[in-house]
Order: sequence, then structure tokens, then C-alpha cells
Amino acid sequence: MGERQTGLQLQLTWRGARALLGLPAAELAGDTVDLAALLGRRTDTLLDRLATATTWAQRFDLLDVELQAMADAGRADRGVRPEVGHAWDRLQRTGGNLRIAELADEVGWSRRHLAAQFHAETGLTPKGAARVIRFERVCDRLRGPNRPALAAAAADAGYVDQAHLSRDFRELAGSTATAWLRERLPSAELDEPGTVVRS
Repeated sequence: MGERQTGLQLQLTWRGARALLGLPAAELAGDTVDLAALLGRRTDTLLDRLATATTWAQRFDLLDVELQAMADAGRADRGVRPEVGHAWDRLQRTGGNLRIAELADEVGWSRRHLAAQFHAETGLTPKGAARVIRFERVCDRLRGPNRPALAAAAADAGYVDQAHLSRDFRELAGSTATAWLRERLPSAELDEPGTVVRS
């Protein structure tokens, strides 16, 4: 076992990547990028300041200042097609339950052009984004205080059936729904495998 490590993790939306880093999230998707490649000369100074801070509160404050400075540099929405933003927002509002053909009609593009532009900015196709949004909606429900059974959560999120949700758990979370639930819920709240007991 190696030395104990600590660190900060920052999760960015595709808009956050554009605003803070000045580049589309698609350029970062599925890759490991050195921080210096993104921040340039500021990297060493920021890392030194974070390492020498004595509390986590100080580290978070330093990071907030740095992120705000990056956002103030005016990178937000530069190069983002408004149609892509509209398409993402519509998918979010519908919980990922919007036909892509209808979405393409709304923005005035062909499905193919929408898919290409959307992927170039976000790293996902509209269909892939809808899938992730639907899946995250289920996960949020299952983490919430009034947890439904898996079948009910699947139906509420727009899944055809629980089998489709199970497939998404394997492919998107890398585990079964039951395993995912067991990691997040006290065992007393689980009845039989994959069934959530209502409290």
C-alpha cells in the first residue's frame, strides 16, 4: 500500500467546462488531461497554495477564488451554439424523455446535424444525454427520502420496464441496481434484493 493521498475533485458540467476552461467538454471526455495543459502557468502556484493551506476550508476558498477568476475571464458560452444549449435544457426539463426527432425539429436542424453539434460540445449524442439524464433521475429518486421500488422508479423516469433500467445500471454505474443500492443504503432499508422498503 502506498502513501496516503488527499485531493480535491471538481465535477464540471459541459457548460462549466466551457466557462472555466474555454473548451468543449467533448475535448475532455474519456481522457485524462494534465492540469497544466488546462491551466497553464497558474498550475504550479495554485497547487502550491492548495498544498500549503492548513485547513480544507482554506483550500476550498482558494479554489473558489481561482474558479471565479477563470469564469470572469469571459470564456463562458464562447463558441457554444444556442441550439445545443436549448437542446440540453429541453432534455433536462423532460427528464430525458423527449424524442430526438422532435428536439431536432425544435432547433431547426436535422437529427444528424443536431447529433454532430451536440456531441462536439458535450461529448454525448442527444440520445446518450437523454439516457444519462433518465438514469440520474432514477438514482436521485433512489437516494431520496421516499425511495420507491426499482420498478416504480423505472416507470416514473420513463423506462419501458425494469429490465431496461437494470441494463443501464450495468452499463452506466458498472454494477447491478442491487449492488448500487447496497452501497448507498443501510441494509435495514433493503428488503429482498433490489427492493427498497418504504419507510
